Amino acid sequence: MINHTKNIAILGSTGSIGTQTLEVIRNNSNLFRAFLLTAHSNADLLIKQAIEFKPEYAIICDESKYQEVKAALTHLPVKVLAGHQAIVDTVTHPDISIVLTAMVGFAGLEPTIAAIKADKDIALANKETLVVAGELITGLAKQHNVKILPVDSEHSAIFQCLAGEEHNPVEKLILTASGGPFRGRSLDFLANVTREDALKHPNWVMGAKITIDSASLMNKGLEVIEARWLFDVEADQIDVVIHPQSIIHSMAQFRDGSIKAQMGLPDMKLPIQYALTYPNRIANDFKRFNFTDHPTLTFEKPDLDTFRNLSLAYTALKQGGNMPCIINAANEVVVAGFLSHSVSFLAMSTIIEECMQKINFIKQPTLTDYLNTDKETRIFAQNLIEKTPVKAVQF
Repeated sequence: MINHTKNIAILGSTGSIGTQTLEVIRNNSNLFRAFLLTAHSNADLLIKQAIEFKPEYAIICDESKYQEVKAALTHLPVKVLAGHQAIVDTVTHPDISIVLTAMVGFAGLEPTIAAIKADKDIALANKETLVVAGELITGLAKQHNVKILPVDSEHSAIFQCLAGEEHNPVEKLILTASGGPFRGRSLDFLANVTREDALKHPNWVMGAKITIDSASLMNKGLEVIEARWLFDVEADQIDVVIHPQSIIHSMAQFRDGSIKAQMGLPDMKLPIQYALTYPNRIANDFKRFNFTDHPTLTFEKPDLDTFRNLSLAYTALKQGGNMPCIINAANEVVVAGFLSHSVSFLAMSTIIEECMQKINFIKQPTLTDYLNTDKETRIFAQNLIEKTPVKAVQF
């Protein structure tokens, strides 16, 4: 069992995953210490977290908020830093046991690489890191003998299903998806949905970006790409099934046809805790699943004609190279555009597809290529948004 305190670096401590990780740490203070906390721009919450948890470091990415955070924590022995580079530098600290990457989007890539090179195990909640540079990241992890422990509920489920099956080849991985708030809706309906409609996820409480991704099924597309690298399988070995109840979190099918599923109530604290305690399991007071409360579990095929993002993600994965980087960058831009009312829900897929067609394809990209592809795609996607008229939607 765990017999010493693990120092945890939480990259993105003010987001949904970050705050739930701190709940796990709060309830297991004998096992974990929040050693490094980072926030993009939420200075108020970062300050509150630092006052409670007294980390060694608190980093605010938005350098304009540095003095505010520094002044608020001046009475504590917390080292306050600012800027993205400070995160990249600090994740290599020798006292850090595990780095939980919960930063949103592409921003998580460089800190994750730095942590792996410093031989830190990674609790991965930032799926975009593997989407953008899966081959690079998994290669580095093997080189440095580093564990990548998935925090996404679906990938944690598969990770748990594969425990003890190391010598049994996987025939298929089955990722479940709730279908989001627009499951079963038509293109005509989606043409008029608003930001507020899309943010009403039926089962999970998440940040705005991932909630919009869930509504468009892009989140599941990114998870397909992530699963390919996490579990070393090919695209045609990964299926997606819509499971509205979100009780079965994902499944693994083996060559004898047997399927293992990991089940439970929708609660991100369980996969977070499992990643932090792996290979052990520790007791908790999370609400338990009762079969009689959920007498019906249903499954259906995803509607790829209506929700094109999922098929675009499969296309990007099969093409390889920097194509997943392109789809990720384009998606981040269009989601931000949708959240700011500057692009419609359906136009997001159209813009992503055009980026895939127009941005220069690189079959074997380097880290520099990924960085350049990301920048080029963002500029191109933003230009497309500005040229694309927003439909007359009542926001």
